[in-house]
This record gives sequence, C-alpha cells and structure tokens, in this order.
Amino acid sequence: MQTKNLFAAIDLGSNSYRLEIGRLENGHLRRVEYLKETVRQGNGLDADRNLTEEAMQRGWACLARFGERIAGFRSANVRAVATQTLREARNRDVFLSQARKILGFPIEVIAGREEARLIYLGVSHLLPGSDERRLVVDIGGRSTELILGQGHVPQTLESYRVGSVAWSMKYFPNGQWTSAAFKTAEIAAKAILDEALSHYPRSSWDQAYGSSGTIGAVADALQANGWPEGIITPEALDWLEEKLIKAQRPENLRLEGIKDDRRPVLGGGLAVLRAVFDLLQIDDMRPAQGALRHGALFDLIDRENPQTDVRTRMIDWLARHFGADALQGERVARTAMRLYEEAVTTPVIAEEKERSLRKLQWAAQVHEIGMQISHSDYHKHGAYILENTDMPGFTVDELHRLGQLVLGHRGKLRKLDLALDDPLFVCQLLALRLGVILCHARREPQTEDITLEHDARNQTFQLTLPEGWDKLYPQSAHLLREEVTAWQKTSWRFVLHISRQDHAIHIGM
Repeated sequence: MQTKNLFAAIDLGSNSYRLEIGRLENGHLRRVEYLKETVRQGNGLDADRNLTEEAMQRGWACLARFGERIAGFRSANVRAVATQTLREARNRDVFLSQARKILGFPIEVIAGREEARLIYLGVSHLLPGSDERRLVVDIGGRSTELILGQGHVPQTLESYRVGSVAWSMKYFPNGQWTSAAFKTAEIAAKAILDEALSHYPRSSWDQAYGSSGTIGAVADALQANGWPEGIITPEALDWLEEKLIKAQRPENLRLEGIKDDRRPVLGGGLAVLRAVFDLLQIDDMRPAQGALRHGALFDLIDRENPQTDVRTRMIDWLARHFGADALQGERVARTAMRLYEEAVTTPVIAEEKERSLRKLQWAAQVHEIGMQISHSDYHKHGAYILENTDMPGFTVDELHRLGQLVLGHRGKLRKLDLALDDPLFVCQLLALRLGVILCHARREPQTEDITLEHDARNQTFQLTLPEGWDKLYPQSAHLLREEVTAWQKTSWRFVLHISRQDHAIHIGM
C-alpha cells in the first residue's frame, strides 16, 4: 500500500487512545481509517502520581495494535501526542521509552496550551467557513481545554486540570451518583475554572462548540432520547443529571445512546460540563466533529511547508519579543546550516536531516534572546526562556533541544555532557558555535573556502581554513583556536587545519 500521501495522528488521551489516518488528495484530507480503544490510563495514576504497571501494559498493548496498522508510514507523516495523564505521571519516561519502541514512532508529551491549539485547529477545519467568534470546549479525562478563536486562528488558549476520569474517581469513588456528589463535583470544578471568567467573557464569542469525549457522549445521549439534534442546552443537562441520579450507579443506567465504555466516567464529565455552562453563561452548545487528532493531522500537513509551520512563526515572534538582532540571527543561521550540511555525510534519512537543519536554524535565530536579561550569561537566560515558555506547535522535548543548543552555543561544554552522546546534536551544536564565532563581527563572514569534515568513527571534526585566512581575520582565528581547547574536555575532537603555501598547520591533533 502506498503510504506517501497517508498521514496518521495518535491521541494518547487519559480515557481513550485514538488513531486517525487520512489521505491528502488535492489539498484536502480524507479519512481513511479511525480506531479508538478505551485504555483509561487516567485512573492508573497511584497516590504518588506514578502509572501503575497495569495501566502501562494497557497502553503498550493498544500502541502495539496501532503500530502494526501504521507500519511503513513516513516518520514525517505520523504524529503521536500524549496529554494530561502523561504530563502528570512521574514515571512517564519509563512508559514512553517502551511505548516508542512498540509504536515505532516518536511520542510527544504536549503542553496544555499546545493541546488546546490542536483541538481548535481540528474543530475549525471541520466546521463550515465563517467569521463567527468561537468558543471551543473540550472535556478530556484529566483536563479541560477552553479556546477562543476566529476562522482557523486560535486567540486565547488555556488548559485546566479538571476532567471526566479525574472527577469521577474523586467525587464518585464508589460509582454512586447522588445529588450531593454532583453538587460537590460542580462546585469543585467551578473553583478551578473560575479564573476563566476574565479570559472568556460572554461578549468575546458568538457560538460555543464542544469537542470530542464527554461533550460528544452527552450530545449522543440527548439526541437518542428525543432532544433536538446538534445542540446542548442547560435544560438538557439538568434532565440528564436527573436520569443519572435516579439510576444511582453506571450499571443501572438504562438510557439510549450511551456507550458502555463511557458510563463509568459520565458523572464526572457531566459535572464539569455543567460547571462550564454555568460559569461562562452558555445558552447552547453545538457538538463539533473535529478534535485533537484532526488538529494534529492538519498540523502535520502545515509542517510540510516551512512557510505554514506554526513553529516558524513562533520563533519569529520570540526573537522580536525579546529584541534579538534579526540580521545577526539570519547570518549565524546561514553559516551554521552550511557547515552542518557539509559535516553530516553519514547515512541520515533525508527527512531527519531536514528536521535537524530546521531546528538548527531556529536555535540560531533565537540564540541571543537572553541578552535583554544579562549580556554575560545571555546563553543561560535564553535556554531558560525556551524551556519555560508556552510555544504553540512545539513539544516539551523540542523546546528542551532548542534550549540545550542555545545554552551550549558559547562557553564550556561540560554542562551538556549527557546531550553529547547524540551525534546529530553534536553536529548541530558545533555548527552553531562555529556560526557564532565566524559571525562575531556582526557582518557576513568570508566562508567560501572554509570546509568542515566529520569523521564519525573517531568522533572528530576538522575545520579547514584557506591560506592567509587567519592573517586576514586574526580575531576569528583566535576564537577558533579557543574552540579547539573547549572540545578537548569532551569525548569529541575539533581540529583546526590552516593551509600554508609549503605546509599545513594542524591545531588540536
């Protein structure tokens, strides 16, 4: 089966894992397949916020089945994202290490606001085109996302730690639905969501939409029992709550339209939804078809083109916000990228090399964002900003990688000992450090006859300078000699080769 035009998104949610496969045809995404499994990983966190062995096994088993289905897909065409449960889990690295091997593709733990962005992207693309101002609500297993946006552009994004699984476990622990429990659960949800009042006033949106999970289940139940299709009202929620209270327990509920896997978490989800309706003064909400997984698919397609990649726009914004010298960033980026392409001659998948180059470019563009805080330690402050700023489009791991590059672009290398085990990262780092050195005068450097070679087997880099270059640029040559010394304190070697008419000088041999 041809997989070039196939894209896959996997949502590792707190309640369910979902796989969406789409085919890109004439610029449009057509669904090929959709798989969903109730994993209920959100109730597998113990008192210390560690995933239990059983919860991890359930996740691994599901990912094994998903992995078989998407075997052979291009890595660039697959995006797997994990949400609140794995954001919270202290032992997530244990789970993810095995999960990535089983799935055969990277898995990203995304921040709450990135989750909200992708949700809105999915919802907006599956709604008719409109200029209406939209409020989008998504109640997941352990988090609730609220988004304001217009068209395909999200404007206000927030994620709150309240969800159907978490609230069902906490306020309906024995599976008993009582009036008192619902009241307590709603009050508790309002206490967490209360700050949303100032960010999501009723005047800021025209129509409310509900995405996936709880809201989809509630809409299905209401429609199956005679309520108007495609709309949720406060009166309908009151009616549904009364039905749950009369049933007392999930297994006693005799109501059309509710799937068995949704029953145990319906009480918690309904309590949160009622709290959202009351706080935000929602008169009616329309269930939307789009969800997180759809947003991840559309985002994958956008990433195919650097011009539409939201990450590129966020890097530009970050550089402007912190007053970084844009021209210097571009100079360093061009120089570093050329050297990187020269050095990386080992067999590397083209798409992997392209991704590495793009990240190197981003790191170069923002390597000076810490200068507003401190000139001497700006690399440290820049790294801190990157690792502690919500950047739509970026995963936690991507921001960490960029932060490590910015931290390491100057100064001693011992602070990056663990990262230096990754050969591609080392190539990126050296190229960035050389780019900064060669552009130190803040003008375009003379690099036409400069070459960088990489001996992967011996972990050695050699920079060759043409005859007379070190005389023309004595300060740059001095900085390069210091760079040789810096790498001597690592397991890697950096050698400076200076050509002479009758001989050559090797520094660092």
